[in-house]
Amino acid sequence: MSKCEECDADISIPSDALEGEIVTCPECGASFELSKGSSGFDLKPAQTVGEDWGQ
Repeated sequence: MSKCEECDADISIPSDALEGEIVTCPECGASFELSKGSSGFDLKPAQTVGEDWGQ
């Protein structure tokens, strides 16, 4: 279990999670990327890629 950096809600990390996987906060919808930490996984804000409309 980790805390959302945006709203401080609990985010559950699946037991079979892999580094680089994206998890979403159930309260505010913020997305985080899992990165290996010293005691399991750490959450870092996920990079969002905007639409490229060929402009």
